[in-house]
Amino acid sequence: MPTASGSTTRGIRGSRRGWFAAALVPALALVSAACGAAAPQTQSGSGASAGGGKLVVWDWHSGDATTKEYYAKAKADFEAKHPGVQVEFVAQPYDQYYTLLGTAIQAGKGPDISMFNGGAQMRDRATSLLPLDDKVGDLKDRLVGWDAFRKDNATYAVPVTLQGFPFYYNKAVYKKAGLDPEAPPKTLAELQTACAAIKKSGNACFNLGNKEGLGIEFFLSGFGPGVFSPAQYDAWLAGQRDWKSPEVKQIFDLWKKTNDEGWYNKGVNSTAMFMDQFTMFSGGKGGNVIGLISDTAHWKSFDEFLGPDLGVYKPPVSNPGQVTSTFLPAEGGIGYGVMKWTKDPALAVDLVKSLASTDAEKSFFEKAGAIAADKTVDTKSVDVKAAGEIVSWLPDSKPLLHTALSAKTLDLMHRLSQQLISGDVTVDQVLTQLAASDK
Repeated sequence: MPTASGSTTRGIRGSRRGWFAAALVPALALVSAACGAAAPQTQSGSGASAGGGKLVVWDWHSGDATTKEYYAKAKADFEAKHPGVQVEFVAQPYDQYYTLLGTAIQAGKGPDISMFNGGAQMRDRATSLLPLDDKVGDLKDRLVGWDAFRKDNATYAVPVTLQGFPFYYNKAVYKKAGLDPEAPPKTLAELQTACAAIKKSGNACFNLGNKEGLGIEFFLSGFGPGVFSPAQYDAWLAGQRDWKSPEVKQIFDLWKKTNDEGWYNKGVNSTAMFMDQFTMFSGGKGGNVIGLISDTAHWKSFDEFLGPDLGVYKPPVSNPGQVTSTFLPAEGGIGYGVMKWTKDPALAVDLVKSLASTDAEKSFFEKAGAIAADKTVDTKSVDVKAAGEIVSWLPDSKPLLHTALSAKTLDLMHRLSQQLISGDVTVDQVLTQLAASDK
């Protein structure tokens, strides 16, 4: 089980330009299963290696219209430095991505460069990646979010975006329910009152899809800052987790209770998170949703549908006796690593640098809405209020709770979350199993 090295009490800090603050403190063990949308393409380009004249990159974004410019800028930056070298981007379907990559790793051949979610998905495959610390020193000061791509004090991927779980809300739904659209809930008690009113008005209080079991990740990391004391939160990140503590039980009890009380749309376990959950929210079918700041389901995609009705708030305070204020849980989002089998590591590293170049990152932010890991990206031209609020919260952020868990424990938690909702297991049974797995 990965553990944190150093302090876990600081968040994303650094200089500001426009309204983007950044520098993710280099000390947390971050293991993430935070998710993104995929272009529904089939596997191709596998088995290709850089023979001095070609590099193959696997990802789940290069087929998206919103990231077309990002990839074009990265490719142009690289080709200007290495004329004649071909670059092929292969967009794999996200729900199959790590299975396909696992097959390539077992075969010992595949892409030269791979995209990764920060944390568990990368750490579980670190033995197939080249350590990059002595190769990307010139990027260290410009980019933030590095800790999500480290294992055993070595860096294995370069961050491109940040990830976080803000609570988004629909002001029109709040207004219809007789609530103040400019005063989102700050406490769990206020949220419970709001949910009762929203439900009475005919809408779901929260949109939720747990078909893949991913909902519990968002719930744990979303509500955790308002449940755990600062010391408990830091201990969890450092690997000192007490699954039988009242606070952990409170979160899983709340997961079950909120479903039983009808907070969500019908058929949670048969509803896909990506993208059904977020499509419902964008379409005005719910009052709230725990969304992202990277990849998809973020401020930009919601703003396109909701416009000025889009609001955002930090996790509500659930335990006022030990929590006085909360923060946005955030850390490194997605990044690129170099596979060990590439025939020209130096060339592959240069392509990774181009994928993290400022012009490319700026395009990723402006066109796709992902909060860039590049702290020099000028974001002041964006006038979406929710985006400004999110970025203003980054200096006080801490990593996501679920990303401190192993992929094995996360997979188990996915299944158990579904069984909790269906009533097939109890909270105590769930915590016993998770405690046994998290060793």
